[in-house]
Amino acid sequence: MKTLPWILAGVGAGVAVAYVILNQPKPQAATGWDSVENAARRTTGWGSKSRLSGAGSKVAGKLKEGIGRITGDADLADEGVGDQAVGAVKNVAGTVAQAAGDTLHDLNR
Repeated sequence: MKTLPWILAGVGAGVAVAYVILNQPKPQAATGWDSVENAARRTTGWGSKSRLSGAGSKVAGKLKEGIGRITGDADLADEGVGDQAVGAVKNVAGTVAQAAGDTLHDLNR
């Protein structure tokens, strides 16, 4: 159990770095409509946050499933599998939103 604090510190540092990267201001397009560019930026940002949330849900689900299997708690293991499925759906939704934001940005040029 001596590695658990290091794992938690690594996950915390990763989340902090991802938060800083995702919240950087993006340059406005020199041409095109600012409202469309703003929508593209917000859609891409939402997609990034959704993908990050989905990855977190998948990791939490794997942990729950593993703990459930180790302790023999079938309900906890099943809940972990469900969390992994929710994480996968969030990841796909985030990927679609990022693609939509990129497409809006490209069309606004």
